[in-house]
Amino acid sequence: MSSGGPSQPQQPSPYAPPPASPQVSRQSYTPAPPARPLPAPATGAPSTGYASSLAQPTPYTPPAPVAPSPAESLPALPVPTKKGRTVSLWLFGVLGFLLIALVGYFVWALGSFASVVGLVLALIPLTIVFLGVRLIDRWEPEPKRLVAFAIAWGAVAAVGLTLLVDTALTLLLDIRSEEFTAVVQAPIVEELWKGLGVFLIFLLARRAFDGPVDGIVYGALVGAGFAFTENIQYFGLSLIEGGGEQLTVTFVVRGLFSPFAHAMFTAITGFAIGLVARRHGSAQAALGAGALGLIGAILLHALWNGSATFADFFGLYFTLQVPLFVGFILCIVALRREEARLTRARLEDYAAAGWFTPEEVTMLATPAGRKVGLAWASQLRGDRRPLMRAFIKDATALAAVRQRAITGRDPLAVDDERALLIRTRATRAALLSY
Repeated sequence: MSSGGPSQPQQPSPYAPPPASPQVSRQSYTPAPPARPLPAPATGAPSTGYASSLAQPTPYTPPAPVAPSPAESLPALPVPTKKGRTVSLWLFGVLGFLLIALVGYFVWALGSFASVVGLVLALIPLTIVFLGVRLIDRWEPEPKRLVAFAIAWGAVAAVGLTLLVDTALTLLLDIRSEEFTAVVQAPIVEELWKGLGVFLIFLLARRAFDGPVDGIVYGALVGAGFAFTENIQYFGLSLIEGGGEQLTVTFVVRGLFSPFAHAMFTAITGFAIGLVARRHGSAQAALGAGALGLIGAILLHALWNGSATFADFFGLYFTLQVPLFVGFILCIVALRREEARLTRARLEDYAAAGWFTPEEVTMLATPAGRKVGLAWASQLRGDRRPLMRAFIKDATALAAVRQRAITGRDPLAVDDERALLIRTRATRAALLSY
């Protein structure tokens, strides 16, 4: 490693988070001195103050942070291999084919008018779920291409494959029981295909699948896409069979009372895969965890459908389903806090090596600190909040890269680390320029 660093690494000192007041002076944020060259990182082991069991490293010892050479331009992060891009193109090609088939199916089964009405109404619960997922994903947003793929897989592939399997089962087994279809067949078949989409995201983009929160996000997006297409069918059929009155009832029950149902089911599968992804990179471990999560998703889905089939839906909705949803929200809040603690722990590794000041770590790794940092940047000449957002985004990504290095599951971690360190240094310089 480079020998240009200080002989005694800078140790983080206790720092109280700055008050989140609307008026923030320049002095409320203490950046690293821009005129002094950044010291090379320390070569010792990373800090041991891990926030929880999820943050514990494996026996693998990652390389110490790499000191980048001076560079004028910001480097791009490593891109996927040609093989990976080819697989992605094939998947999107299959999705395109299934989309055309689904459009034809809806026009044939529902007619153009009912299909369009169902489509417009189905956009409302999809938007509600999407905005909710965005709130979950604010700390470390997932790549837009993966967000699009997750929704597309649920809306097109999972629905199309479910229709094929349901048709085959009907023809081969002559299943005519609506209760069996709703409580047994639908949960198993639907959750299997939706869960496959989450597992594919893990296989194709492991470096963007950092933990339970990411798994919940991807699972919820797949479920939201599935519910969107399913709602088109339900809303269109309600309009055809019962007119506006039945359509209104169906929309209230499916679109307003339970827009998060499918998202919540598949999020369980995603949570299980993400829990393993935090510490392991193997497909076998993710597959095993995903299978356990899939069982939970199927059981919850069956319970949900059973409440509408065998019991008083509204009574069970308020006594069981609402508490389940509240518990789901509380679980997400706890996971978000864990994600923030892990970000801080990893950035403190870099602070000990001199890349960030303790004040910067607090600003970058706490919600209150980020709010203060953005307020401070807004008072600079030219409103430099976009630069501060980039600084926060890259620092958060750097913490995730460090965690992947500690667990030994990312061969490109050193390249990503170097690129992100250069980018954060350049962004800091732009923030402090006059």
